[in-house]
Amino acid sequence: MVDATSGANNHANQRQNGSARPSDGAAGQVLAVLVLVLETLWLQVRIWAEVVRGVYLTLVPPAEKSVAGEVVLVTGAGHGIGREIALRYAALGSTVVCMDINEKGAAETVLEIKALGGAKAASYKCDVSNRDEVLAVAKTITQEVGPVTVLVNNAGIMPTKPFLEHSAEEMKRIFDINMLAHFWVRFPSLFTIIPLWNGPVEASSRGLLNSQKIV
Repeated sequence: MVDATSGANNHANQRQNGSARPSDGAAGQVLAVLVLVLETLWLQVRIWAEVVRGVYLTLVPPAEKSVAGEVVLVTGAGHGIGREIALRYAALGSTVVCMDINEKGAAETVLEIKALGGAKAASYKCDVSNRDEVLAVAKTITQEVGPVTVLVNNAGIMPTKPFLEHSAEEMKRIFDINMLAHFWVRFPSLFTIIPLWNGPVEASSRGLLNSQKIV
């Protein structure tokens, strides 16, 4: 008699549980759909906000920050893009420090800058992949020119041949210059006396950033 009662109770509980599960599933589906709709609406709001912001900035562009009087260090300034960057900063009134492993090229860039009239520039030979050399040159720059306020980490190499044809030495050289050198140039005492709230602006192959904190 007890077994029959408990069996009946079990069947009743199973029916109750079975009838509850479909409703629970339906509620979960409704909630998921609601969340999806809200996320979609929020995405649309953000997209339109960016569109409006883009249009506004196109019609009313922000004023460019003056770099007159800044001390700008450009690595790889002996030729190509580095030289053009150095010339542009000089034209805007900056004091330009041209750093390159090619001493002759860096000196030629300085001559072009001085030919602009009134622009200040200096050149320094440095292998940016050599940390000890970077530290020594950085100390000299600080003493002779002053603390750097804008850093353009432009130096880089790009051997133009198939990947598998690179030797181990070439691969290491590429990594040392295109990656590690960015840290060696950034960390010396060039920047130690610049207030943290007005830290240097760093432009590199990875874009423009405020370099108070780098991860």
